[in-house]
Amino acid sequence: MPEGSVQDETTSRRRERVFVRVDGSLLSLCLGSVAVVVAGGLVQVSFGAYSMTILEAWRAVFDPAVVFSGQAWEAFLLGGELPEMGKRSLIVWNIRLPRVFVGALVGMNLAVSGAIFQAVTRNELASPFILGVSSGAGLMILLTLVVFSGLSAFLPLIASIGGAVAFLIVYAIAWKNGTSPVRLVLAGVIVGTVFGSVQTALFFFADDIGVVQSAIAWTTGSLTGTDWEQVRMALPWTAVAMLLGLVSSRQLNVLLLGESTASSLGMSVEKVRFALSGVAVLAAAASIAVAGIVGFVGLIVPHMVRNIVGSDYRKLVIGCVFAGPALMVAADVGARLALNPVQIPVGIVTGLVGGPYFLYLMRKQDNMGEI
Repeated sequence: MPEGSVQDETTSRRRERVFVRVDGSLLSLCLGSVAVVVAGGLVQVSFGAYSMTILEAWRAVFDPAVVFSGQAWEAFLLGGELPEMGKRSLIVWNIRLPRVFVGALVGMNLAVSGAIFQAVTRNELASPFILGVSSGAGLMILLTLVVFSGLSAFLPLIASIGGAVAFLIVYAIAWKNGTSPVRLVLAGVIVGTVFGSVQTALFFFADDIGVVQSAIAWTTGSLTGTDWEQVRMALPWTAVAMLLGLVSSRQLNVLLLGESTASSLGMSVEKVRFALSGVAVLAAAASIAVAGIVGFVGLIVPHMVRNIVGSDYRKLVIGCVFAGPALMVAADVGARLALNPVQIPVGIVTGLVGGPYFLYLMRKQDNMGEI
């Protein structure tokens, strides 16, 4: 074959590998998700204790003195002194918009974490909840609030460590000359059940009703009171987790083929499985550290994206990066406005949405479980 033809064929294959990630269904999903996030964000900033009209709130969002101010963005993302700005712009940008950004980051992390766990276990039912990460984080949150209240300032870090330790315990229980998807899920159920029982027991030792309410907010998942500090806390870890998730899409596709096939293709299955699980734990921990334990997002978003773009993880991970924030921001708008002026935890809304959707999936599919 002539050299020119070989080069043309190589170029064509490269283009095919690139364009498979931006086909029509994926592009529509991404654009639709961005529209939901923008619309939800604009609704979110329009309501609050300080009264302003919707038009005034939207003008504050697009205030050029803030949007194009390097000093303002430095203060937001790195900390520091805010520049002079109008009262409405200060309220919108410093109080209301951070909640939208945190919600987007949390949704992104939980969706990608769930997608990775489902590939690692080759099970559509896998999520940070199923594999012990959330239960470990919740237990450490309650221990800190009830027993070690002096460490409350380090609650986000402690929650992340608890999630990571819980998954290591799950991995150790599942290990028997290697692990298997079934043993990982069963070990996760065991650890989640035990840790959940201990969490329930700890509530009986809490004398202060304020401690109980704070613990419920953390273990249910809430974005109330989040600000730029939470954005700064989650953003670096989110960026790392998303990058690793996107880069690992090929390995995730190979894992779906089964252990024997993956091994025959030269993959060290146990090392890859553990490394990818670490990425999923990192993403889940980044979410738990700023918003507590938000259920169902990591379970249902990969399902929704898979139904639209298919099971190819090159497209699935990208879809989760966009669809996760859309679901989370929309759910938080519901949590914010459902019983206005009372705000309910966003985890309640995701549970109310996720339960019926999961029931619909279960009734629709005959072979629910293994991917």
